[in-house]
Amino acid sequence: MRDTRESRLLLILLVAVAFALITVDIKGGEDSPLGGARRAAASALGPVERGAAGAVDPVAGYVRAIRDASTHQQRLDQATRENAELRQRLASSDAATGRTKQLDEMLRTAGAGGYTVKAAQVIAIGPAQGFSWTITIDAGSDDGLTRDMTVINGQGLVGRITTVAPTTATVLLASDPGFTAGVRLEGNNEIGFAAGQGTGPMKIQLLNGRAQVKEGDRLVTFGSHSGRPFVPGVPVGKVVQVEATPGQLTKTIQVEPFVQFTRLDLVGVVVVPPRTDPRDAVLPPATAATTAAAPAPAAPAAAAPPTTTGGH
Repeated sequence: MRDTRESRLLLILLVAVAFALITVDIKGGEDSPLGGARRAAASALGPVERGAAGAVDPVAGYVRAIRDASTHQQRLDQATRENAELRQRLASSDAATGRTKQLDEMLRTAGAGGYTVKAAQVIAIGPAQGFSWTITIDAGSDDGLTRDMTVINGQGLVGRITTVAPTTATVLLASDPGFTAGVRLEGNNEIGFAAGQGTGPMKIQLLNGRAQVKEGDRLVTFGSHSGRPFVPGVPVGKVVQVEATPGQLTKTIQVEPFVQFTRLDLVGVVVVPPRTDPRDAVLPPATAATTAAAPAPAAPAAAAPPTTTGGH
């Protein structure tokens, strides 16, 4: 339609008529003369509207489902991340708690023996089947460590340092078959030499073949000159077997180490030996089972005449 004066007058007239009809419809309410026309239009257009709505609703529902699924996945991913972070924190907390306990036990052992120690963590372990049983610790010459220093933990003797680098050191474990250390029996001071046997008990050769020893007896390190390679008084283990060696100059016993060599984590290197030998002071109090292991002396028969018995 061309924009002429007649067309503009027609448009104005149509707008005026539309406003007049709207006014009449609103004022008439339910009795509006336009109600019939409105209902007829609704009847004619209703099926079209429902059809259009039916066609659009599945699409809208699909879009909502995608949106809801995306939101659900985001929440699931967030929960998964939070659970992973929580597990990591708990694991770190457990590890920190375990190491704190190890450090406390080691410091108690060092305090009882008068040892000055440098704490270190195990960062590598040597082969169980190979040339040696060793561990690597995260301390070295920069921390004041040198060869032939004693290594302990909260339970007792771990080994001795064999190789030192600026920031690491290698420790030969007491379980190594090539390991040897002087030891002493608790109480009676019988001395001998301990040798590692891998995963088995340590073998001890007591110098006195007639030494009185029984299962449950405990041993500590005898100590070396100037505390190298071993300081005195470090707990070694307890006797689990006494071998029969009649007529031998030495006595062989099997000793279960106090230290669990396959579970080492935190250790202490003795950088300053004690001023005096702590003797048996580092050993924990003897348990009732250890005390009960001692054989009770047999009471002589009332009617038996006195006899002379030989030593054993």
